[in-house]
Amino acid sequence: MPHRFVAVVDIGKTNAKVAVHDLDEGRDLAHRTTVNAVANDGPYPHFDTDGLFRFIIGALRDLASAHPIDAIAITTHGASAALVGDDDLALPVLDYEHDLSGPETQAYERLRPAFTETLSPRMANGLNLGNQIFWLQHRFPAAFAGVRHILTYPQYWAWRLTGVAAFEPTSLGCHTDLWAPERGDFSSLVDSQGWRPLFAPRHSAFDVLGPLNPEIAAATGLDAGRPIPVSCGIHDSNASLLPHLLARPAPFTVISTGTWVVSFAIGGRTEGLAASQGTLANVDAFGRPVPSALFMGGREFDILTDRQPAEPDEAAIDAVVSRSVMALPSFTAGSGPFPDRAGHWSGPTGDLTASERTAAASLYAALMTDTVLRLIGADGPTIVEGPFARNALYCRALGLLTGRPVTAALANTGTSAGAALLARGMPQAQPGGAEAPSAPPRPIEGLGAYAERWRRMATEAETDRLRTG
Repeated sequence: MPHRFVAVVDIGKTNAKVAVHDLDEGRDLAHRTTVNAVANDGPYPHFDTDGLFRFIIGALRDLASAHPIDAIAITTHGASAALVGDDDLALPVLDYEHDLSGPETQAYERLRPAFTETLSPRMANGLNLGNQIFWLQHRFPAAFAGVRHILTYPQYWAWRLTGVAAFEPTSLGCHTDLWAPERGDFSSLVDSQGWRPLFAPRHSAFDVLGPLNPEIAAATGLDAGRPIPVSCGIHDSNASLLPHLLARPAPFTVISTGTWVVSFAIGGRTEGLAASQGTLANVDAFGRPVPSALFMGGREFDILTDRQPAEPDEAAIDAVVSRSVMALPSFTAGSGPFPDRAGHWSGPTGDLTASERTAAASLYAALMTDTVLRLIGADGPTIVEGPFARNALYCRALGLLTGRPVTAALANTGTSAGAALLARGMPQAQPGGAEAPSAPPRPIEGLGAYAERWRRMATEAETDRLRTG
């Protein structure tokens, strides 16, 4: 019988979650979460993988006591890999926000393949996984000599659960410098550095790597006389994309939101992607390049609202638009369409209410999203996943700015739903027909002029930077 109840291990940059997802009903039945704290007790900031593993085991045990579990699927954030020795990590899993500047990164810059090969832009700190691996190899040569496998991050957790080593392309096709999306193979960097033999065998995200390790099955109560299959795993934004790939014809756009806002233009173009503007090609669960863009929209929204957002009413929205209260990019360095610009407000903010700050932050996120959607040739209806799907002003403004329908995916989607689909194997379903048209969003008086001024100010600042830089 097809698997129905799937335990999804979801390791996000900010939080980690284990959920039991019911594939028949399309919903999470229960979940457990923990903060994914960065540890500083080693040679560099790193993820507490042992602590996360204890959380996973405890969450599986807790959830299995109340719910059936037929299979396990895994999804994680990108820009991370595990360097594994004979039976454990050879080096801690580096936090990708760690500053890698220095002689190693200077040397790496001379080795990076051209953007035309990898469709991977240069990003800040350790966000290019190839930079991380090079930095670790040359900063810690003795430890690196003990590396037996380079495991992409979802597959590291699959290895912990099954003992089977693998890699799959969605985690290599997200600004790593390690993959050539249009060839479907490692980039020239991997071969020039001699890393190809270190990568575990390639698998599809849908492949079952093996049954849950018997000791772990016993520790979690999942040893009831039948093996629990563990899927290979998938990059988290691609997990959010997967249900839509199975249900919709191109063109359409999916925006996966969280710490990062990742936009996928299904049916878009790769020819116009620009390394300097946060655009790239991701790789979907079927191994196909997807024009994409990303910026740290969730992080910036938290900064702009001081982590205390308040639902804006029409009066707050009108006050912000009519007074041209604007947040101008960028509030996280090194990502997005304006990576080198220091973010700032258009004027004093001391008299803004929490609702007005939230309105301005929501409009900022919508304008940034509209900017990147234009860059990647997005078309068709837009589906918003994650926290911004609950931001009514963001979705409303985005629909007005793009002139295309925007749907807030509030249920039955997201990383858990997408990753759980892996448990059913490579799907045979074909995309369905076109959706019925949705009602246009309620107008926001003055938004057109507000948006034009925002674009002009952002573009002029960026042009000045390029002229003087």
